[in-house]
Amino acid sequence: MAKRTTLAPDGTRREKQLAARRRRELATALAEYVPFPCHGARSLDSVAVTSYNVELRQGRHFVGDRASKTAFLERIDELRKAARERGNDPFGAAATSDLSKKEIERALRHGKHEAAALVHAAVDAHARDLVDVIERFRRLPAWHAIERIVIGGGFSDGRVGGLVVARAQGLLHEAKTRVELRTIERDPDEAGLAGAAHLVAPWMLEGFDAMLAVDLGGTNVRCGIVAFRPRERRVAQVRVAAMRLWRYADDAASRRALTGEIISMLQNLVKLAKRDGRKLAPLVAIGCPGLIAYDGHIERGAQNLPGEWHRQKFHLPTVIRNGLGDITGRRVAVIMHNDAVVQGLSEFSRMRDVRRWGVLTIGTGLGNATYEWRDPGTKKPAPRKRKR
Repeated sequence: MAKRTTLAPDGTRREKQLAARRRRELATALAEYVPFPCHGARSLDSVAVTSYNVELRQGRHFVGDRASKTAFLERIDELRKAARERGNDPFGAAATSDLSKKEIERALRHGKHEAAALVHAAVDAHARDLVDVIERFRRLPAWHAIERIVIGGGFSDGRVGGLVVARAQGLLHEAKTRVELRTIERDPDEAGLAGAAHLVAPWMLEGFDAMLAVDLGGTNVRCGIVAFRPRERRVAQVRVAAMRLWRYADDAASRRALTGEIISMLQNLVKLAKRDGRKLAPLVAIGCPGLIAYDGHIERGAQNLPGEWHRQKFHLPTVIRNGLGDITGRRVAVIMHNDAVVQGLSEFSRMRDVRRWGVLTIGTGLGNATYEWRDPGTKKPAPRKRKR
């Protein structure tokens, strides 16, 4: 007679996985309702984060990847192959992956007609892909009523990115799509840090004039001192007073090496803030790819980061908190949100004239988030002002 298999008291491996998944889904859902600042919060002091890290798929691929910086370089490569078949590649023997943004922009501004024409063709094609991505996003409830979209990320900074956005705006007008596109006003290197000042309520920053922020992307990591002036209901005059950047992808850094360097950069910035006489808040805000649960775990979307970041045992806020220790004698607090959300918050003061806006960050992938103004201290959307 066959032996009867008995289950362990804590269940099978499959049951454990399902239980862990249910806990993660609950933690993510709670971020929408927790009434105080938490990791991945949907309810901030003045705005509601109505969506972020939306992963639209077409077959096996993410729709947003069609508008990424990688997709633009692939478009350049396709056009170069066609040019080589005609016996005239304006970029010569250099691999497309080795072409820097400056080289492409130099070809556009000062290169031969063939090189400029090739870049213009890539700009037009990429703008059409961006418009298609926007139209697909606008079919979603959170995106349908968006009045303005801010285009951020490293790709938006420069002549080529500006032309892509301008061409996409023209195509949207032709299609009678009522949405305005803007490139992010700040330097993209600073935008992902500056928005961190809006992740917490202004009263939490009273008595301080600066805080630490981390912008963790798929290629680079930036750490900075964010200076500000706290007001009664808002944080004003936000700027990045100092910044450290490491292009860790060039060094094939592991997860441990990356987190260790982040802690080292933050420790150096604490010393710099003390030397400059800043009143540094015992707070670190982190912008990180992926869907962030209220308990600080990364649910999904961090596939571009080195190593495994989704494991239940790995908790980035705790790693940073334990590594950094105290700031001015106070135990440091760490708050984490999606990097696109933080970058969109850097445009806080420029969005006063619309009720709903969104952000698309074009980089290694395509980050996304949407926002809606609401009354400070409540969860209700702010009423639209009547025109007199």
